[in-house]
Formats: sequence, C-alpha cells, structure tokens
Amino acid sequence: MDLLSLSASNPSTSSLSLSRSPFRTLFPKPPISSFNPKTHFPQSSTTVTPLRCHLTSASPAPSKAANFGSQTRKPGITFQLSSPQTPATALRGAESDVMGLLLRERIVFLGSSIDDFVADAVMSQLLLLDAQDPTKDIRLFINSPGGSLSATMAIYDAVQLVRADVSTVALGIAASTASIILGGGTKGKRLAMPNTRIMIHQPLGGASGQAIDVEIQAKEVMHNKNNVTRIISSFTGRSFEQVQKDIDRDRYMSPIEAVEYGIIDGVIDRDRIIPLMPVPERVKSTLNYEEISKDPKKFLNPDIPDDEIY
Repeated sequence: MDLLSLSASNPSTSSLSLSRSPFRTLFPKPPISSFNPKTHFPQSSTTVTPLRCHLTSASPAPSKAANFGSQTRKPGITFQLSSPQTPATALRGAESDVMGLLLRERIVFLGSSIDDFVADAVMSQLLLLDAQDPTKDIRLFINSPGGSLSATMAIYDAVQLVRADVSTVALGIAASTASIILGGGTKGKRLAMPNTRIMIHQPLGGASGQAIDVEIQAKEVMHNKNNVTRIISSFTGRSFEQVQKDIDRDRYMSPIEAVEYGIIDGVIDRDRIIPLMPVPERVKSTLNYEEISKDPKKFLNPDIPDDEIY
C-alpha cells in the first residue's frame, strides 16, 4: 500500500511508480519525440467564416492594433474598421459646434417649426444665459413659420421670466405663433431685417367625437384665441377689439408695417437700425369744420388766378 502504480496512456511508454512520500513527488516528462502538435491538436475540417468587427471610432485605428489583432486571432478572422466620417455626420457635428459658438456669444437661434423639442432647447439656452450673466442682453434670432401654441407659450413665458433683456431679431419669416415670440422681446429691442415677412392670425383648432367633447374643445379654442389676442394687445398697445378683428384672417406685414402695428421697434438696414414710430390708429384732423360749414364754397371751389393754372 506504500506505492501507486500508474500506466501511461501510450503503450510504448513504461509504467511509472510514484512514491507517497510527503516530501518528494516525481513527475517524469514524456519524451519530446512522442509529442506531435498536428496529431495532438487536429484541425477541424469546417471553414471559418470571416468575422467583421466594427469599431465605434470614426478614425482608422493605428497599424499596431491591426497587427496585434491578426497575430492573436486564428487565420480567417479579420477586423474591418469603420469607414471615415460621412458628410451627414460631419454636418451634424458642425451644426452642434456652430450652435455652441453662438451660445457662447449669447445668441439663441430659432430656425424651425416650433414644437416641444424646439421649445425645450430654446428655454434651456435662455435660462442658462440668464444664469451666467443677467446684466447682458440675449439675442434671439427668429426664422420660423410658427407651430405648436403650447410650445410657443412656453418660450414666450421664458422670455418674460429671464432677468436679462431679450433682443428679438426676425429674418426670413416670423409667422403665426413665431410673431408672438418676436413681439414678446424687450421693448425697444425688437427688430427685423428689411426683407422679413411677419404674419399674425388666430389660433387654429378642430374637434371631433361626441357632442360634449366637441363643446369642450370649442371652449378651449376660444380660450386660446382670447389669450393670444390679449398678448398681442399687450405688446402692441392696440385695443383688444382691434386685435381680435385683425387676427380674424391671416394678416401679412412688411417690417415697416410691423413697426407701425407695434410688433417690432425698428428695421435693420445694413449697419444701421431705422427706428420708426408707430402710427396711431386715429389721427386728429387739422381742418376746422366750423369754418368749412360757414362758407363751403371757399373750400370746395377755391378762386385760383388764371396764371397759376397749369
């Protein structure tokens, strides 16, 4: 019981004896000539399909990494790096860089239809710039056909909330709800480029379903119309009834007409700002109707000498 007898798996090798002594154990090595890698590790007959590994990096990896992969992997396994950056991805990166540079100069750009996503982006930029320095102006450039009324109200309230003055500048078009944001800027700092078109109208709405549901939606549409009328009346200085009549249909304006209406305060002409005073709704007549009533012929048929008639 003091010896253990082990026989090797290869019949050509002799049996080995190992002592159970706790101080020494012998592990004889097999002969080198009997080990053949080809017979010991037979290659599989199955064909290895080339594997393509795409990396997330947009630039090609160094040649050392490619050599390392080819040395550690089996033959037939390849690594294909991703293609260079496409123009579309490069353009998106450039746009984000441009927006970041504009934000650094305290410029916010609203250049699309207004929805919840656009409203969140504009509001976050306004709040950030106001938190950084409430004493410096924020310039809000607008080129938008309008959009969601609720999203527009969120931007309008954010413009009123921030402590910094918000200078609104319209270019291209500021229509529908975008005109509300344009007119909601700081008084005296609402501007437009010479070729801008500005349009105001009443909110759009519709309803379908049961009679009670249509009634509820109709009340909401009327509430939105009254709210928009009140806001436009507040920053234009016109009466509620006059604004309600004006927005009954689409009303397009040139920048000069928008100044006269009270939506903006000036027109940008190259490096100059043309301040135009709003025209009042009613102009007091300079004619004295009492004098006219006394002698109408004097005013209707004036006596002109023959030598002054051309």
